[in-house]
Amino acid sequence: MLDMKKIALSPRTSLTYVGTDKFKTSCISVNLITPLRRETAAANALIPQVLRRGSAEHPDMDAISKALDELYGARVEYFLRKKGEYQCIGFYADFIDDDFVPSGSGERILERTAALLGEILLSPRTHGGILFDEYVNSERANLIDEIRAGINDKRAYSRDALLKNMCADEAFGVNVLGTENEAKAITAKSLTAQYRRLLDSSRVEAFYCGSAEARRVELALGDALAGLPRSIAPRLPETKILLTPPAPEPRRFVEQLDVTQGKLVLGFRLGDTMLTPDYAAMSVFDAAFGGSVSSKLFLNVREKLSLCYYASSSIEKHKGVMLVSSGVEFTNFTRAHDEILSQLDAIKHGDLSDWELLSAKRAVVTNRLSALDSPSGIEGACFDQTIAGIEYTPEQFAALAETVSRDAVIEIANNVILDSVYLMEGLGDSQAIKEGANEK
Repeated sequence: MLDMKKIALSPRTSLTYVGTDKFKTSCISVNLITPLRRETAAANALIPQVLRRGSAEHPDMDAISKALDELYGARVEYFLRKKGEYQCIGFYADFIDDDFVPSGSGERILERTAALLGEILLSPRTHGGILFDEYVNSERANLIDEIRAGINDKRAYSRDALLKNMCADEAFGVNVLGTENEAKAITAKSLTAQYRRLLDSSRVEAFYCGSAEARRVELALGDALAGLPRSIAPRLPETKILLTPPAPEPRRFVEQLDVTQGKLVLGFRLGDTMLTPDYAAMSVFDAAFGGSVSSKLFLNVREKLSLCYYASSSIEKHKGVMLVSSGVEFTNFTRAHDEILSQLDAIKHGDLSDWELLSAKRAVVTNRLSALDSPSGIEGACFDQTIAGIEYTPEQFAALAETVSRDAVIEIANNVILDSVYLMEGLGDSQAIKEGANEK
């Protein structure tokens, strides 16, 4: 079992400590959690990219790389995550565990790596008090390229397009990278102002996974993050969860692109399930419906009926939304759409065999326990559960999944409501589902 503790570093910064001697490396991460908003998404996405370019003491990437080499090849990378209607910005570091440092060196890699991470986050390279203009301009161009490149992955793009339309009036519909127009408007001065606001207003979650004692980690990260505001952070608004769709009938959105394979994405609300969410049961339902290779969508819609090149479901538990994503021949849109809903109806009416339930449970357990195979996997699982307010470990979650009943899965299915449908057609194609399609 993991030795997992929550430690308050300050009124606004908490540390999740996970003690284990299983790995040769350790990891730490620092996460700034802020509301996801259309007007700040691009700037927030740009901030860690600019910070990673250079700090006051290590003014460029060569200097940072040299410092990391001196830490036996440690890594410090930025990340950007979307959890519900929160945008999570931060840095992740992994480094050799002290037990594997050459004997007699006496080096404390944890403290030095934490200090470097804190320096990159809190002491950026500036000119006249403004973030270094050259870095801002360069990374802004990279961000714009990344936003534009989103369309190249049609599978991910179709999911994003569905959410953008389905949640147009909700923060969840905002792309975590922001928009191209927002990115173009960013200047070094405006980004500096947003960086300061981000530090002043964010909830901060730090994580550690490794063999060091909890007190040592607390002191190392406390020192590294001493420059963060010590006051209590403003209360973050809760993610808005709609129990029912905003329209009486499912909304349909059609987009025509130069593609040879169609994309069909269905967006559902989880309904009353989200009043008292049972995340383990939700995961088992998802695995039984479309989230595993033993699911109804995989075995029936894809394999048996060959209606889709792929068909899978995923639950956004922080928001109470489920997506079914599929690649479809243009002529099969309607048949695939109807068969996906038919498989959901089958579970609603109790068509869930003992083998299907057991296979779904095994898929969830395997997925959860696989997170324990690396420090980064543990960090990701613990961070996800922290945002959701789940207090148990991945091991405990896996044990809960084993106890999920058939009735619990069926009850969740009966709360699921279709909200929106997105179709990606070929240019000039007219095979869209006919009833009430709304052109984008």
